[in-house]
Amino acid sequence: MMLDFTDHELERYSRHILLPEVGATGQGKLRSASVLVIGAGGLGAPLLQQLAASGIGRIGIIDHDVLEASNLQRQVLYDTVDIGRYKADVAAEHLRRLNPLLNIEAWTERAGQALLDRLLPGYDLICDGTDNFQTRVLISDASVKHDKTLVSGAVQGFSGQLAVFRPQRGGPCYRCLFPEAETTEAPTCGNAGVLGAATGVIGSLMAVEVMREIMELEGRDQTKLMIWDALSGTTRSFVVTRDPACTAHLPESH
Repeated sequence: MMLDFTDHELERYSRHILLPEVGATGQGKLRSASVLVIGAGGLGAPLLQQLAASGIGRIGIIDHDVLEASNLQRQVLYDTVDIGRYKADVAAEHLRRLNPLLNIEAWTERAGQALLDRLLPGYDLICDGTDNFQTRVLISDASVKHDKTLVSGAVQGFSGQLAVFRPQRGGPCYRCLFPEAETTEAPTCGNAGVLGAATGVIGSLMAVEVMREIMELEGRDQTKLMIWDALSGTTRSFVVTRDPACTAHLPESH
């Protein structure tokens, strides 16, 4: 890891470097890191903004959807003129303008198993901001297969949840937490609604967890599911343990 920051980098990231827990070493770790974000919608939009602003050196974006007017209520990375374009392409353009020091890559394909198997080995950490159980399970299984830490977030209505899975360290995966997820249909924003600002909260918290992982900050010894309720303004969390019967961890599943 190189700590040869330019004057521009020192100015841009000065508020990070001033933090004793971050410093030049932590900022150097962020610059050297690579993060793949799957889903550039309500969660992915604020997450990507925070990752790019923080100086994550290489960011990948997977999203096959095009932007619609109804997305603009919560997907704050985009403008009205972007309607009809692929989110991944537009997100990459916006992030390059936000921080031209970074390497930004985009794929306008569905996050299928073949694409995940091709891309995951090239990234340090994976973020799941998708909106259906089937894709979340697919991403989780791929993270287990390729020994990658997975930061997973979700929002429904006024409620959000967040967890960090570290299967490579013997921890649980998303399938351990939701064993029936693969056959469950989740309500969508289109038919159930969602508080726009709630996605910004969870997306930003996902970015915090990414930075905690990259900089190896304390408090990462357990896997916890955090649930935040915007209506009541309360947060609760509980420890998630590995399910010994989880099929994602069986040798033949790899």
